[in-house]
Amino acid sequence: MEEEIIVLEDSFITLGQVLKLVNLISSGGMAKWYLSEFTIRVNGEIEDRRGRKLYPGDQIEFVEDQLKVILQDQEA
Repeated sequence: MEEEIIVLEDSFITLGQVLKLVNLISSGGMAKWYLSEFTIRVNGEIEDRRGRKLYPGDQIEFVEDQLKVILQDQEA
C-alpha cells in the first residue's frame, strides 16, 4: 500500500478535501459519489461522511486505491 503524508496548514481538513488533494476526485461534488462507491477507513473505522473533520495524526486508508494518507501539522 502506498503512503502519502499531507501537512495541514490549518487545525483540520475535511475528508472531501483530502479526496481532492490526493487526486481521487476532480471536484468537491464527486466526494459523495466516491464515498458511496469505495471503502475508506479513518483510524481503522469505515467512514462515509465527506465533511468528517480530520486532524493531525489521523490515518486515512483508501482501500480499493491501495493508498494510505497520514496527516501531520506543520511543526511535525
